[in-house]
Amino acid sequence: MSDTSDDLDDGRPESPAQRADRNWNDILQELRVLQTGTQILTGFLLALAFQSSFADLDTGQRVLYLALVALSALSAVVALAPVALHRAVFRLRVKPALVRVGHASLRGALVLVCLLLVGVVTFVFDVVVGRGAAVTAGVVLAAIILVLWVAVPLTIRHRGGEAAP
Repeated sequence: MSDTSDDLDDGRPESPAQRADRNWNDILQELRVLQTGTQILTGFLLALAFQSSFADLDTGQRVLYLALVALSALSAVVALAPVALHRAVFRLRVKPALVRVGHASLRGALVLVCLLLVGVVTFVFDVVVGRGAAVTAGVVLAAIILVLWVAVPLTIRHRGGEAAP
């Protein structure tokens, strides 16, 4: 049985199985990049609780900190879900389905990492400078992420192959 749901006419002479393998490898590369950054950020967050100045945080800062730790763990779980699924379905010839789940997991992980990045920057600015600067920094970073991660890709998708030779 052949699943051709990812069988797009992109000008590449490859079978659906080859395309699924290529797409899976692309997803794995993206997950590697995402996972490294998330692990560093998680380590930073976990180390904060053991600093002497952690006791000086107000209730709002502590709540935000705990939310960020939970968000960090959740982003790691979502980013690792395709790897766990791959282990569970290894050699069962369901690569196109694996690619679909991996794609959805990667998109979800990117949303979680976006929230995590904005939250960490907001948290640090709140602790170092104050709540007003924290809100400003968080909004500015969120706007930059929306432009680079959403608006630019949507523009490229909308224009399609205009720039193609």
